[in-house]
Amino acid sequence: MQTLVERGCGLDVHQATVVACLLIVGKDGKVQKQIRTFGTTTRELLNLREWLLSQGCTHAAMESTGVYWKPVYAILEGGLEIVVANAQHVKKVPGRKTDVKDAEWIADLLCHGLLRSSFVPPKAIRELRDLTRYRRKLVESQAAERNRLLKLLESANIKLASVATDVFGTSGRLMLRALIAGKATAQEMAELAQRKLRSKIPQLQLALEGKLEGHHRFLLKLQLDRLERAEGDLAVLEQRIQEKLEPYAAQLALLREIPGVDWTLAAVIIAELGVDMSVFQSVSQLASWARLLVVGCGGSPVSWFSALSIRSSYW
Repeated sequence: MQTLVERGCGLDVHQATVVACLLIVGKDGKVQKQIRTFGTTTRELLNLREWLLSQGCTHAAMESTGVYWKPVYAILEGGLEIVVANAQHVKKVPGRKTDVKDAEWIADLLCHGLLRSSFVPPKAIRELRDLTRYRRKLVESQAAERNRLLKLLESANIKLASVATDVFGTSGRLMLRALIAGKATAQEMAELAQRKLRSKIPQLQLALEGKLEGHHRFLLKLQLDRLERAEGDLAVLEQRIQEKLEPYAAQLALLREIPGVDWTLAAVIIAELGVDMSVFQSVSQLASWARLLVVGCGGSPVSWFSALSIRSSYW
């Protein structure tokens, strides 16, 4: 079988160790093999990088399992061409399995050009991806906290959600804080209503005549404080995302022309797909990747993908 990589290294990455198998193919076809084991601390990974570069290694490959490959990739990035392969494509034939044999197998596949690299976007896109994924977690946490607070109000027979369209609007929060303080009457709390909600003061008075005890007030304060902290963190995070999006203003503007795509979804699309469409071998491959993305975001894969595939020629 033809050798495509003359100096390649297979890496079997674990939480605490990295087993490296370096294959050096001579002009006569003879293969020199070197096996070394490194730790996964930064110093050890730098030693791995130094060793590979000193041996003239040009390519390295590892499986994309878990998160353990990420720090290895970050250290080796820029010095070698790195292949992060799908674990399903690296499966070895059944037999005795060891870390050394796994590293040898990965190195052999690499040198013969039998590994296809998974999509790993540039560092700037990876950073944006971390931010957008954490934003989703914060939004989910925020929604969960709101639901817990509403259930607590119902358990105390406070029917605020039945009268106020938005319990967490300006008026609703004033009433929630008054409920926590426990000093105002239902009439006084109803008078805190703002704007259009003032037309519902009689209904609000009835809704606020619940059975709120000290136990409820304690939990209500914790939940409201936690919710407001999450909202503050979300605002800071979104500001950071917008700063990271500045180099991609043109792509962001194109994506926002797609019906139903606001800036947050456009940011997620850029973070997950990047802006270089040449990394996808075909339109169907991009569609497959995009469909996974849209399902995760709660959108429709058809609604924006057709526009995205057209726009991709401009990226």
